[in-house]
Amino acid sequence: MKKPVHNPREVAEIVAIQALSFVAGEPERLGLFLAETGVGPETLRNAASDPNFLLSVLDFVLRDDATVKAFATASELHPTNVAAARQVLGDALGDRTWERDVP
Repeated sequence: MKKPVHNPREVAEIVAIQALSFVAGEPERLGLFLAETGVGPETLRNAASDPNFLLSVLDFVLRDDATVKAFATASELHPTNVAAARQVLGDALGDRTWERDVP
């Protein structure tokens, strides 16, 4: 039996890896992502271990409402959970350039 993950950063990284899998599952989306990040398909697997790269994956997914909704549905998450994962990971890496809207 797997041990449940309670560390917010670990959860955020898991969500980001799921997002990467989602992006990679659609050739057009993957091509756009690779072109924007400059990462080649041959280095994608190694890049996935870099938290800063994972942050860029979440940024890519979150920039478009339709994409974040599709990812959230596919991952059985609420879109706000995706945004929260981005916030947690960004905070852990010292990235203060992204702030979520607070009602």
